[in-house]
Amino acid sequence: MRALRRRIRVMLGSEDAGMTTVEYVIGTLGAAALAVVLFKVVTGESVLSLLEGLIDRALSVPQ
Repeated sequence: MRALRRRIRVMLGSEDAGMTTVEYVIGTLGAAALAVVLFKVVTGESVLSLLEGLIDRALSVPQ
């Protein structure tokens, strides 16, 4: 019975046990790279000044 299951898995192409690890590594590296880029954008001077201006306008009292 085990031999039959193994043959079915081989025929269906599900014998790539090492591929999942590589896919996780590539996905993790991609997510880390995106996080670094987003961190650089958000901590940039233009974004900080834009957020400060938005907060100042939200907290200011119109006269």
